[in-house]
Amino acid sequence: MIVGTAGHIDHGKTALVKALTGVDADRLKEEKARGITIDLGYAYSDLGDGRQLGFVDVPGHERFVHNMLAGATGIDAALLVVSAAEGIKPQTVEHLQIMDLLGLDRGLVALTKSDLVDDDELLERMAEVETLLASTALGGVEIVPVSAITGQGVDELKARLLALGESGKGATGHARLAVDRCFLLSGAGVVVTGTVHAGEIRVGDHLLLTPSGLEARVRSLHAQNRAAEAGHAGERCALNLSGPRLSKEAVKRGDWVVSPELHAPTDRLDVDLRLLASETQPLRHWSPVHVHLGAAHVMGRVALLGGDQLAPGSDGLAQIVLEEKIGALAGDRVILRDPSATRTIAGAAVVDPFGPPRNRRTPRRLAELAALRQPDASVLPALLREEAGFVDLARFGVARNLRSAEAERLLADAGGTRVGAFGLLTETLAAVRTDVTATLKAFHETNTDALGLPPERLRVALRKRWPSTVFAALLEHEVAARTVTVDGALVRLPGHSLKLGARDEALWQKIAGDLQRDRFKPPRVRDFAQIYDAPEPNVRRLLRQLAKIGRVVEVAPDQFFLRPVVAEMIGIAHGLGNDFTAAQFRDRLDNGRKLAILILEFFDRHGITIRRGDLRRTVPQKLGQYGPPPGAVSADA
Repeated sequence: MIVGTAGHIDHGKTALVKALTGVDADRLKEEKARGITIDLGYAYSDLGDGRQLGFVDVPGHERFVHNMLAGATGIDAALLVVSAAEGIKPQTVEHLQIMDLLGLDRGLVALTKSDLVDDDELLERMAEVETLLASTALGGVEIVPVSAITGQGVDELKARLLALGESGKGATGHARLAVDRCFLLSGAGVVVTGTVHAGEIRVGDHLLLTPSGLEARVRSLHAQNRAAEAGHAGERCALNLSGPRLSKEAVKRGDWVVSPELHAPTDRLDVDLRLLASETQPLRHWSPVHVHLGAAHVMGRVALLGGDQLAPGSDGLAQIVLEEKIGALAGDRVILRDPSATRTIAGAAVVDPFGPPRNRRTPRRLAELAALRQPDASVLPALLREEAGFVDLARFGVARNLRSAEAERLLADAGGTRVGAFGLLTETLAAVRTDVTATLKAFHETNTDALGLPPERLRVALRKRWPSTVFAALLEHEVAARTVTVDGALVRLPGHSLKLGARDEALWQKIAGDLQRDRFKPPRVRDFAQIYDAPEPNVRRLLRQLAKIGRVVEVAPDQFFLRPVVAEMIGIAHGLGNDFTAAQFRDRLDNGRKLAILILEFFDRHGITIRRGDLRRTVPQKLGQYGPPPGAVSADA
């Protein structure tokens, strides 16, 4: 368990930690000279039975509250330190407010310097502290009188700290450590320290720094001040890291060391915010604030989602818009301080770490946030029943630090089914199937000369308009279930087919033979009209009708190719390698420069090739746009 001290300057926090552990947590020269804690200090008490208490000693001076916050967010229990001789002071109150806003409900109060007061004064101080704690999450915790000088109460305090139990941080999920210090160690290199918030970090692990994305391999580590092979959630760890671009300057307090699956920097946090009752003015929409999350400290603005101001002591949904990206996950606690950084004004819990840049106040979005605020077991069922009708499982898993198997289990428990990257309820999928088949049936009945609908036209014609990526997954699901068929570039019902009239069918059979025989240099519309003594407009109408159903492709005006031939020509272009010329392409097709240029310009328009001067190269992602090519053709074949 990690215990964090809190309290006013010179109330004996560092002396008490030394009495509990034997370690002086003041490590800086300036701290020794001035007799005050400036930055975070760490100490460990070995209990001799394999257990340890870790202590984070934070500054009590108001000028260093930002340092106090960097250490406070990694602790499991609070040790509020109040001098029996001086009583409650400003930083006692502010530190307690911070602990409360961080949701800490485990802890103790150490009434230090108890040897300097008599019994009556001690009882008076205890009553004052009890009253102060009553309205916070730490209300009712035990108060232990101690003296770091005489040793009074130190053993009792340690025993009661142990009785609080071990860390409650999640052992499941991917690894996540909040960096609060980085330094160079002679002979080792870059070392970062921090508290493991989730998962497990092992020697040899390949991790990432968030938000920078720098790669880092764990060469060695210390957990709770001991050399170890692994560090677990709830432990303070020092990681010796190596990486191709890693340096001391590249790492800063506030970074996270995470498993690659959790690298998702963000600058918009949708939060459940509480403004302190001690504030004298309401918090206004778009107020500038200092934002503290984990060990990070950045500037941001508060966009209120339920009005233009929030009254003191009130709760409300808000989006915190940050000036720079940080690492954040759902459930993380945020502390807000005023623009001059002189006082703590509010706290928040992250509801969605990936808030939208637009439509953040719409009824649909507010309903989604209401679902995300449900208890953990109810979140996914609530989201699946929202208007959107689906959940992006990868995004949901990252936001809540879930492994794939855990996300799948939660989806199954919610009565959902995975479709591609998305989760949907069974009844939602049934409604989609009904919508798709009804829409296609209506289209077939009113468009007897068309084979089917292009996917995008089908998407926008449905009663419910799905996002393109979701619809693509749903369509693939329906194709696999054989409720619809993809025919070339069109979607149709399985029993539907386009039937040409007898005359058109006979003409098409003749034209198809010519298109296949002269596949790289086919006749044009007027040539077919002359060859088969057919009106030119009729030939053009027939070929364009066939183009709609994906049998042919109009590469240039009145110049049609069979669809598989277009795929073959794409394969030939790709086989020429990077930076090929029109002449090289012409020579492979042996169809003349003019037609070769028309084909390449068609490729350019559809993003199949990219032209730079006289040279072109194919785009790998577009190679299958007209079907799989018969086979890649190498440049020297």
